[in-house]
Amino acid sequence: MEFLEMTEGVKDLLGDPKKAIVKLSIPMILGMTILSAYQLADGIWVAGLGSDQLAAVGLFFPFFLAIMAIGNGLGMGGSTAIARKLGARKKKDAEQIAIHTIFLGIIIGLIVTVISIPIVETVFYGLSQSKTVGLYATTYAQILFSGAIIIIFPCVANAIIRGEGAVKKAVYGLIVGSFANIILDPIFIYTFDMGVAGAAWATLLSLFISAIIFIYMIFIQKTSFLKVTFKKFKIKKIFLKDILKVGIPSAMTQVSISISLFFLNIIVRISQGDTGIAVLTSGWRIMMVGVIPMLGVAPAIESVTGAAFGAMDREKLKTGFYYSIKFGLIIEIIIGILIFIFAEQIALLFSYSTGSSVIFSDLVIFLRITAFYYPVVPASVAAASVFRGMGYGTISLINTIIRVIILQTIFSYILAIIFNLGLIGVWIGIVIGACISVIISVSWAKITIHSLFK
Repeated sequence: MEFLEMTEGVKDLLGDPKKAIVKLSIPMILGMTILSAYQLADGIWVAGLGSDQLAAVGLFFPFFLAIMAIGNGLGMGGSTAIARKLGARKKKDAEQIAIHTIFLGIIIGLIVTVISIPIVETVFYGLSQSKTVGLYATTYAQILFSGAIIIIFPCVANAIIRGEGAVKKAVYGLIVGSFANIILDPIFIYTFDMGVAGAAWATLLSLFISAIIFIYMIFIQKTSFLKVTFKKFKIKKIFLKDILKVGIPSAMTQVSISISLFFLNIIVRISQGDTGIAVLTSGWRIMMVGVIPMLGVAPAIESVTGAAFGAMDREKLKTGFYYSIKFGLIIEIIIGILIFIFAEQIALLFSYSTGSSVIFSDLVIFLRITAFYYPVVPASVAAASVFRGMGYGTISLINTIIRVIILQTIFSYILAIIFNLGLIGVWIGIVIGACISVIISVSWAKITIHSLFK
């Protein structure tokens, strides 16, 4: 046994899986709800500028999600590897994984910036139907692509802290950055009269604040269970492999969601032009808030099942999987009902100005159709999280590709274009794709868990 004294977070990971999932999930749900508030704030404040600006932000949105996906995927690779090492009582290996994860995040962030900046103008003018939207999108994208490392680092650092079960600390850094963004958005957009560029700078500065907090927590604060330092740091393939075997599929899993949104943007643009993209962007932001509870539960599932897998305890793993579905289902059903009932009031937040009022009725329809999406989410997220926790990131990736790229995109295209249902067809296609894919992912997870440790 490599360590005798455990922090409360580590004890939770290795204890009752039901209690651990609830205890680890609740702070993450609260923190991510606040985090999502700044994403909503971005959309609400930009909506005041007009539908062209909202469409411009919408064009970049899949790319922003892709950058976040790289950070979150790498973080998942690191956090699940840390959880497995802690489950196997290998603290020093867990510390090495933490520092290797940070190193990878820095390098990848720099690569994203170097590759993306030269092609920004060509890409976004090409994606837009109007030069005005293309100009706004290019301005917004140049700023955020330049700060890719600032976007990625908080994702990675948060996951490392979460990997040792210190969820409250992990959430704190996100909360401070979120509040900063909510405050900075109107100042940069309207007070400084920077428009869309102001929204980008506000986002980047708020993420930088989160990054500073996480640097303090990981490298300076003395209360962490894992002692992380770059002193005597040497790259070792064994640790990189342990991170990337889940990190790459996890990143690709989330990038596939961005790819799906990119294709949905194209289908929507064919159906209703840049106005349709503004509807999809606003609606997607609201959907992301709706699934926040399961996004908060997911890291808990990954850490708890990762620790159970490291300890070779199949019963704990099964308990964590099934309990997380029940826990999430109750929450998501309530959210779906509330969004359906208050669709008009929610839509008004994104269509209050003269320039954006044109999207109101279509956004209400989006919200009421996709309200049926939320009850499907818990089982899909739980299955994907269990696979990542066990280190089977590729299976999680395959499941997500089937759901978001193959099923959702195909059904959306068929209903919107072939059956000529327009935007309504896209929204129905998203729901149908999710319903079919959940059957596949849950069945696969059950079979995999049942076959373990025999």
